[in-house]
Amino acid sequence: MTVKKLKPLNFAQAFEELEAITAWFEKEEVDLDEGLKKFERGLELAKACKDKLSEVENKVKEIKEKFAE
Repeated sequence: MTVKKLKPLNFAQAFEELEAITAWFEKEEVDLDEGLKKFERGLELAKACKDKLSEVENKVKEIKEKFAE
């Protein structure tokens, strides 16, 4: 399986889409093939959100260190 590069999304957009996928899975009748596609997309979105959070966390650390001197 190849990892696709996500088109640029901001954190809020990625999180909103991830919530929509979660809600879709909570329905009683789920199409297996579509579910697999949504599951893969959900993992891509979760990784994008995690990466963005890490980026922001690193930037916050840099800012704190800059003003700690």
